Amino acid sequence: MNSNYQKFVPLKAIPFVEFLINEHNFDLKIVNQRATKHGDFRQLPNGEFQITVNNNLNKHQFLLTLVHEIAHHVTHQKFGRVQPHGKEWKKVFQHLMLPFLRPEIYSKEILPCLATYLKNPKASTDTDVNLSLVLRGSVAASGKSFIFDIAFGCFFEFKKTIYKRGNKRRTRFECLNMNNKKVYLFNQNVEIKVLEPKHEEQ
Repeated sequence: MNSNYQKFVPLKAIPFVEFLINEHNFDLKIVNQRATKHGDFRQLPNGEFQITVNNNLNKHQFLLTLVHEIAHHVTHQKFGRVQPHGKEWKKVFQHLMLPFLRPEIYSKEILPCLATYLKNPKASTDTDVNLSLVLRGSVAASGKSFIFDIAFGCFFEFKKTIYKRGNKRRTRFECLNMNNKKVYLFNQNVEIKVLEPKHEEQ
């Protein structure tokens, strides 16, 4: 079990995390950033259980991801094979998160968004735009911008593809893929690399 997790979670959360780790038998590995996921849970060929969490997450993201994956482990133990993010997992996840819903762990800015998300948690917190932004302090990664911060007509790169920002719909942005000329919808919390100075198209 990786004992370095303490520096990755809020100080006041450590006793609760320690309890969960001692209560449930798994190996915790803190790994380098993966583009497609923040964490995962799996049973190894030797029968042991392993949880991995990305090391680039801030403390609030890391804690939520860790509890998310522990919920998969507990769900597997209690119910066997069920839908990965089905009703059983949702209930377990909600129950496991209860001790962490306090202002000394999650700030008063984060708590309302987190409580709303936990009413019907999804596979990824990134699908909840409000929670995703507030967990990151509405600050994009170094060298990146949020799509809502760039101007109409601005060119940007996302996953090695160039797009042009278009109109905003209710919650998402229309963006033109410059390779295939198709329009794709981007969530507001997507982080992109701006390719030219922000300007309004004439």
